[in-house]
Amino acid sequence: MTRWPLPPPMTLALQEAREAAALGEVPIGAVVVKDGAVIATGRNAPRAHHDPTSHAEIEAIRAAAKALGNERLDGCELWVTLEPCAMCAGAIVHARIARVYYGASDPKGGAVEQGARVFDQPQCLHRPEVYPGIGEAESAELLRGFFRARR
Repeated sequence: MTRWPLPPPMTLALQEAREAAALGEVPIGAVVVKDGAVIATGRNAPRAHHDPTSHAEIEAIRAAAKALGNERLDGCELWVTLEPCAMCAGAIVHARIARVYYGASDPKGGAVEQGARVFDQPQCLHRPEVYPGIGEAESAELLRGFFRARR
């Protein structure tokens, strides 16, 4: 586990991930912050919503855009427990999120530092700052435990 306290947004994202797991969803949580204040939270919900796009990041981005009354989330930060996939990275780009903090890397489905590396592509319209590994141990253990219990 982490040797120092996690930043509050990552603690909240981990709480969202735990709530997703309790509902039978893959435990991934996300939080959008603007000017130090939490604007929105999200958790994985594709099974509950019967919607393959209901990833934690998408849920949080949708809620933040609604809360701010703007599809552009300029100056916002996204805190998420797992490296975003290509779909979520695309949404981050289109929302113009300034910074992305994530916990665990995702060698299979990640698209920030793994796979497609969406933000590194020349066609990428916006490149957020990326800070990986925040709450990595906690995030990874939540995922491992979730899938271990289903085997």
